[in-house]
Amino acid sequence: MKDSIQAHDNVLALIGNTPLIRLNKITKDMKGDFFAKVEAFNPGHSTKDRIALHIIEEAERKGILTPGDTIIETTSGNTGFSIAMVSIIKGYDCILAVSSKSSKDKISMLNAMGAKVYVCPAHVAADDPRSYYEVAKKLHSEIKGSVYINQYFNELNMDAHYRTTGPEIWKQTAGKITHLVACSGTGGTISGTARFLKEQNPDIKIIGIDAYGSVLQKYHETKEFDTNEIYPYRIEGLGKNLIPTATDFDSIDRFVKVTDESSAHTARELARTEGLFLGYTSGAAIQGIKQLNEDNTFNKNSVVVVILPDHGSRYMSKVYSDEWMTAQGFLDAEHQEVVETIEYIK
Repeated sequence: MKDSIQAHDNVLALIGNTPLIRLNKITKDMKGDFFAKVEAFNPGHSTKDRIALHIIEEAERKGILTPGDTIIETTSGNTGFSIAMVSIIKGYDCILAVSSKSSKDKISMLNAMGAKVYVCPAHVAADDPRSYYEVAKKLHSEIKGSVYINQYFNELNMDAHYRTTGPEIWKQTAGKITHLVACSGTGGTISGTARFLKEQNPDIKIIGIDAYGSVLQKYHETKEFDTNEIYPYRIEGLGKNLIPTATDFDSIDRFVKVTDESSAHTARELARTEGLFLGYTSGAAIQGIKQLNEDNTFNKNSVVVVILPDHGSRYMSKVYSDEWMTAQGFLDAEHQEVVETIEYIK
């Protein structure tokens, strides 16, 4: 009887091997073929499941993590959820330092997963003692038997995607991919995937999506860390006010910046056209493709893969809330996508 049951031992077995889905309507006027690597199909609903499992299992293998230890991490929400999920299965305590820019939905989800959450002010310098980077470091120094994942400066962040995301995309496209488009925050996703793909075919173009208010694009172009580039922006998990060593800038061919407003509207458009209910950063990635198309980056022979990082359920109080969109000045008479489709019967 036991041999006939087809079941996974636990939820971690479902991480990776996410589907590649053709984009049809949102790219219908563009040259080339476009495919989405939809990471919301991971059990934790984001690409961060990959790095959480890989980093924790490497720490176990090296004897850094032992039963009863505490895992600490800095996160905009998705990595924290993935680490909390892995911690539950493996029996570790989990403490997360989260940016106040993270949606209430994400913070509530972290709490639901049993993590201890410290919400830190978003718009302070990285070295400010109140920043989520410094809070995580302080907690790590104070808690005996703790391990700080430190995704921004952990080579294993890239390695997880070199081992999984890159090979998956190469296989799924039968080696025909010509362009990879991915958002860059910690840089692990785009860098690890790019390293693998460039080894297979160095002509593949790797394009990073950055946010206005972030330093990444200018640093890539000039190798200069310019604090004048830094100002508050709303997109979560995209861009940075520091230079993560988990980003391999040499593997990235160029960056494109997108705005908060256009990315929010494109996330909504993605849901309405392709039936893909995904996150704010996914909207940013598709918005980047739109801008690249306008620059004639693609041609009829292009095979473009865009990595879409997470699920829309984490942004119900943000990009999928008309109240939030209105408060940001993003909704006007032209952009009333949700309210007009809801009718209450009294």
